[in-house]
Amino acid sequence: MQIPLSSPDITKKEIKAVTDVLSTPHLSLGPKLPEFEQALADYAGVKYAVAVNSGTSALHLIVRALGIGQGDEVITTPFSFIASANCILFEQAKPVFVDIDPRTMNIDASKIEEKITKNTKAILAVDVFGYPAEWAELEKLAKKHGLALIEDSCEALGAQYRRKKAGSFGNAGCFAFYPNKQITTGEGGVIVTNDKKISQLCKSMRNQGRDENAGWLQHQRLGYNYRLSDINCALGIAQMRRLDEILDKRERVAGMYHDRLRSLKGIELPPRSTDRIKRSWFVYVVKLSAGYKLKDRDFILKGLRRKGIGCNDYFSPIHLQPFYVEMFGFKKGDFPVTETVSQRTIALPFYNNLKAEQAGYVADTLKDLL
Repeated sequence: MQIPLSSPDITKKEIKAVTDVLSTPHLSLGPKLPEFEQALADYAGVKYAVAVNSGTSALHLIVRALGIGQGDEVITTPFSFIASANCILFEQAKPVFVDIDPRTMNIDASKIEEKITKNTKAILAVDVFGYPAEWAELEKLAKKHGLALIEDSCEALGAQYRRKKAGSFGNAGCFAFYPNKQITTGEGGVIVTNDKKISQLCKSMRNQGRDENAGWLQHQRLGYNYRLSDINCALGIAQMRRLDEILDKRERVAGMYHDRLRSLKGIELPPRSTDRIKRSWFVYVVKLSAGYKLKDRDFILKGLRRKGIGCNDYFSPIHLQPFYVEMFGFKKGDFPVTETVSQRTIALPFYNNLKAEQAGYVADTLKDLL
C-alpha cells in the first residue's frame, strides 16, 4: 500500500472554475482576484484581504508594511516553517527566538517579556499545525510594550481562539494555500487585516510598487511581483465554497487516527479542540514519548517509508539551520524544548480523503515499529 503524506482535494467544480477563467481575457489582475480576497476577508471577519503568490510573500509584505527594518528585532518561534523567521531577515531585521510550549508547540507567551529590548518592534507568533497560539496573552504583551503583533496563520485557516477566527488577531495575519494546506490555490497566500494602511501598502508592494490607480509604468515605492493570478484565485474561490466540507473531512481523518492511536504506548497525540480553542487540522503530528531519542524517531520514519507510508519530521529547529548558525552563532541547547520536541515528532499521512483502511494501516505499522 502506498500512502502519500498529503494530497489535494480537487473536484469537478475546481476544474471548471479554472477552465472558465482560461476562456476569458483576464488571466491576472482580473475580477477573480477581488472576489477571492472578499471571500477570505468575510471568512476571517476582517475588513481587508490582499492575495499574493505565497504565505512567505504575505509575511514579507506585513513585516515591510509595519516599517520593520535594519536594527529592529522581532520576537518569534524557532519551531515553525522557516519562512516565519526568514521574512524578518528579508528586511534586515533580527529574529529573536523564544522557546515553545511542549504540548501545543506554539511560542511560550510566558517567556516573551524577558526577551523584549529597546530594539524590539514586533511579536510574530505562529498557529503551529493549525492550533492557535495564546492570543490573549500575546495581545496584552504587545499592548503593554507598544509592539506590533503579527499572526502567522498559514497553517490555521478555519481555526478559532475564544470564538474569534484565526487570522484576525494583531495588526495583520496571513494564510497560505500550498497543496497540503486546508485549501489550495496551487501556490498562494493572503494578508488579512483591519488596518487600511497595511492593506494599501501590501496591495501596492505585491504589484511592483504601483498605487491602485497608477499607470503600468508608474511605481510609487519599491515593490515586488507577488501577484496571484486569476487562475489561482478561481481555484481558491471554488475551494472556499467547500471550506466547511473540507474542514469536516479533516476533522474526520484526525478522529480516525485518534481512535486508532490513543491506546498506543510510546506516543503523545496532538491536542484536539477545546471549549476555548478550535483546531483546524493542517497535519497530524504525533510526538514520541520522552524515552525516545532522535535515532529512534529516524528509525521509525525509515520504517514507515519502507512500508510505503509518507511521513516527515515536522519541524527542524530554525535556529540550527546552517545559515542561522553562521549568522547568529546559535548552538544546540539554546532552545531546549524546541530541540527536544523536534527530535521526537512524526507527521503521518494526512489529507481530506484518507480512508479508514489507510489510517488503520498507518496505525498498525507505527505500532509495530514502536
